[in-house]
Amino acid sequence: PVKPAPVTPAPVKPPPVKPAPVAAAKTEQQQKQQPKKQQKKGGAPKNQPAKPGADAAPVDVSRLDMRVALIVSARRHPDADGLYLEEVDCGEEKPRQVISGLVKHIPIEEMQNRPCILMCNLKPAKMRGIMSHAMVMCASTPEKVEILTPPPGSKPGDRVTVEGFTGTPDEQLNPKKKVFEAVQPDFLVSPTGQALYKGVPWKVNGAAVTAPSMRVCGIK
Repeated sequence: PVKPAPVTPAPVKPPPVKPAPVAAAKTEQQQKQQPKKQQKKGGAPKNQPAKPGADAAPVDVSRLDMRVALIVSARRHPDADGLYLEEVDCGEEKPRQVISGLVKHIPIEEMQNRPCILMCNLKPAKMRGIMSHAMVMCASTPEKVEILTPPPGSKPGDRVTVEGFTGTPDEQLNPKKKVFEAVQPDFLVSPTGQALYKGVPWKVNGAAVTAPSMRVCGIK
């Protein structure tokens, strides 16, 4: 007798595995929550470049808004013996109120109708209860102080420029950035009496700003 060939059973395919409904539910929930997280962050991409502004500008004299001005009148500060309270025309619609510690250095008679250079974009500050809205620039040593003199023919509002520094003045300097404090050490009166920044003259309409008599000293 002939033995029948062994029959090989057909392979049985396992049934397809369906994803667990709980996992799918979590995935859908995560997709729903993700847009909410983006909204909380403001929706802006993290790598979006910052807008250019004053903080990105070089720290140099071009950040300072220095102008020709005229001290129209000056009187003693009512609450401080060493301070003058001044009305200063810097080419704007109204004069600015400015306080200067010049009583010990300049007689009050010489403060009337006095041309000067005014630093206009410092943050206003209260001095002995009264707001000061600018600063008069002076040649200075511990012993002596003189108000810088604009060139003949200049008028209130004319800008002080320094060749090679062509940036735009800040609308108002941020005290926390200390721009003025970084620039001021490079101010100097030359041996010929010119006001300098890093050896370059301050100019108004092409003519030099000067100190009346002081030489080789700082400017504050």
